[in-house]
Amino acid sequence: MTHPILVPILGDQLSRTLSSLRGCAKNETIILMMEVWGEATYVKHHKQKIALIFSAMRHFAAELREAGWRVDYVELTDPDNTGSFTGEVARAIERHNPRTICITEPSEWRVQQAIEEWPDKFDCLIELLPDDRFLCSHREFREWADGRKSLTMEHFYREMRRKTGLLMREDGTPEGGAWNYDAENREPPKGDMIAPPAPKFEPDEITQEVIALMHQQFGDHFGDLEPFGWPVAAREAEQAADAFFSTRLEKFGPYQDAMLHGQDDLYHSMLSTSINLGLLDPLDLCRRAEQAYKDSKAPLNSVEGFIRQIIGWREYVRGFYWLHMPGLAEANELAAARPLPEFFWTGDTDMRCLADCVRTTREDAHAHHIQRLMVLGNFCLIAGIDPKAVQDWYLAVYADAYEWVELPNVSGMVLYADGGKLATKPYAASGNYINTMSDYCKGCRYKVSQKTGEGACPFNALYWHFMDRNRDRLKGNHRIGRIYANWDRMGADRQREYLESAEIFLDTLQPARKGWARIEN
Repeated sequence: MTHPILVPILGDQLSRTLSSLRGCAKNETIILMMEVWGEATYVKHHKQKIALIFSAMRHFAAELREAGWRVDYVELTDPDNTGSFTGEVARAIERHNPRTICITEPSEWRVQQAIEEWPDKFDCLIELLPDDRFLCSHREFREWADGRKSLTMEHFYREMRRKTGLLMREDGTPEGGAWNYDAENREPPKGDMIAPPAPKFEPDEITQEVIALMHQQFGDHFGDLEPFGWPVAAREAEQAADAFFSTRLEKFGPYQDAMLHGQDDLYHSMLSTSINLGLLDPLDLCRRAEQAYKDSKAPLNSVEGFIRQIIGWREYVRGFYWLHMPGLAEANELAAARPLPEFFWTGDTDMRCLADCVRTTREDAHAHHIQRLMVLGNFCLIAGIDPKAVQDWYLAVYADAYEWVELPNVSGMVLYADGGKLATKPYAASGNYINTMSDYCKGCRYKVSQKTGEGACPFNALYWHFMDRNRDRLKGNHRIGRIYANWDRMGADRQREYLESAEIFLDTLQPARKGWARIEN
């Protein structure tokens, strides 16, 4: 093959419909896929996360070869592996002498910066194509955001509904007469509630080889490696989607905010890893959910909630990320500086809610969105944990976490570090919220009904400590004005009890040892 087109495919671009493949002739194209140290270790990702990505990449390469494509696949242990995308592209140029490098735009800022240097490094044409697996391009999001005082996700979501026609009537109004049914999706869990389990997939030979590689190369990374049950190929991801639509979508809506000790998945789809890898088409999933509603197999509130998470929230955070990078990564509006506690890695805490959320994170590289936001994230917010440490943790521990989706959620939604560009108020809560939406408080050493003093739920005092120390920054927010009125009515003695209880607890937090999230030089 003389002067072919070289098509690098990144680890989260495992889609046959990828823009860089479209229109390429198989007899003139070489696909380059690379397992590189830089991606596996820029944070010390959960062992299951690396195994999932590498296994999915290897399965995708096998599918491409079977379909007649020529794939140049660089494994992690290749003795000549340079450890970076740029280094491996340089070696591939030496091997293949391509006339053009055609690549779909990456999902992450730091990779984009590296690719933008390629024209100066390589003596061939570089063609960077948009990732049209997303509904909203970078340009479209910038145009939507331009001139707006606030970037409200709900307004963006409605534009995506109009664009796709999902859950829209012929007259241009939303199905059911309302755009959003979130108010119907806040049911607390029932004590005897047991959701149908999400399918787990037995590792095949390829995955077993990757698991062995993880044991050899990443033994000091966080998390359990086995049992490993993630879908690693499109056919498995489709089976997982089928199971969700047939057994769990119906009750997904009402119980999407519910939490039960030891029940890690409940009615959640468990499809985010497959969507973010490229194994599933997000718009197709939304259309399948819509059809379930039309066929009376799932209620509107469940279907709308699922669709909103994909074409609303997922698309929105991606646009928000690219609009605000690179500054978003450094944002710390509330000047939070406390180290991340060691128990975020070990789970060694008497707070039953946090211990369970860390447990499922360690065992499965997963926790659902309310566990991430209102337990783990809420604690980080009200305890004043350093945003950089929290961002590293979320990015490292979850199998579906890529910076484009993790950073806006953590900086904006969880920590309010962006100063309210994404969220209209901090998502701070006392123990009452966790008690309402979970069974965590039952059997906990701490009493959620006790506000201060020995044995009181730490969330209660930390909540008021957070509100008090950030009063100058937050008092102008119209959504939380009444909170400060309540605080003022307590009187100085009661306020002092809350603040002293919080300080006593904060003094007990053991900072995480170095080396959990990043390799220490």
